[in-house]
Amino acid sequence: MAVQRSSSTPPATAGHGVPSSSSAPLLARPPVEVRTSSRRRKTAAAFFEGGRIVVVVPSRTSVRERDELVDGLVRRLLARRGRAVSSDAELEARAAQLADRHLGGVRPASIRWVGNQQRRWASCSTASGHIRISSRLRLVPAWVLDTVIVHELAHLLEASHSQRFHELAGRAPRLAEAEAYLAGYQLGLGLAPADPSTGGGFTDEPATVAADGAAGELGVITC
Repeated sequence: MAVQRSSSTPPATAGHGVPSSSSAPLLARPPVEVRTSSRRRKTAAAFFEGGRIVVVVPSRTSVRERDELVDGLVRRLLARRGRAVSSDAELEARAAQLADRHLGGVRPASIRWVGNQQRRWASCSTASGHIRISSRLRLVPAWVLDTVIVHELAHLLEASHSQRFHELAGRAPRLAEAEAYLAGYQLGLGLAPADPSTGGGFTDEPATVAADGAAGELGVITC
């Protein structure tokens, strides 16, 4: 996706220094970065990235239209905050529930959110037992997050994407739907599709990589 980028810090701005008209409390609103894309014609999108909100708008959008788009998309994105588990403690608790239900009670050494992942949804290290989940997944439906968690927990029992691994990861109740959800988001951002021969539709890293690798994106709002 060909984009031009502009950054902002609180109070958030809607591109090229144009203040956003949103009345959301500053303490509750992350910084907003507006990117213009020559590939977009009519639609705009907003998502979380590294502690800020990124809004991508068509490059031909007028300043007034851009401000309105940014304001509306940011409001909608913030309204969805908390839809999935938000803290590391909640993530750990949810992983334990899923492990007990589907994977015989296996436990990671740690599981937490990270914001430095750009190409994968999550990562797992079987050497250390650490699981890292992309912060982009904070706002997805709970069943999508659950499927990613089960996928990474399964790596603790089977490092490679073997037949046994797919049997374990396939215990997630809505696997096919979650794969479709993630694939649609991935294509929407112009990222390369996942290799179905590895992660069953998920973009993750072989389980022997360092736990703090990069990951994919999710949590997008479009209009």
